[in-house]
Amino acid sequence: MYMFLFLVVALAVVVAAVTLAVVGGGESAPLPEAAPERYDDPLPPDRPVGRADVEALRFPLAVRGYRMADVDDALGRLGAEIAERDSRIADLEAALAGSRGHGVPMDKPADGEQR
Repeated sequence: MYMFLFLVVALAVVVAAVTLAVVGGGESAPLPEAAPERYDDPLPPDRPVGRADVEALRFPLAVRGYRMADVDDALGRLGAEIAERDSRIADLEAALAGSRGHGVPMDKPADGEQR
């Protein structure tokens, strides 16, 4: 009985000593607060977004993943640029189809034109 009690007390002392060694005695200065990571928009503001820009896009981590507002902003911008490009492609395809419909083949020069 006394041997069991001695082992329990010895184990408690060892656990307490290890805990104090790992955590410290509380005498050290507390760690400074870490500044939260903020999202600096890496998408270029002065030109259309390219494939390399999207591949390089990285979001800072938050407590539960990524900040939804940062991701929503980036996806909204990418969606708007894709919609703009789709519209431009549709306009160019319509213009191309219109020019072909006027009897000017695209592979042959018109009368009097040289290549």
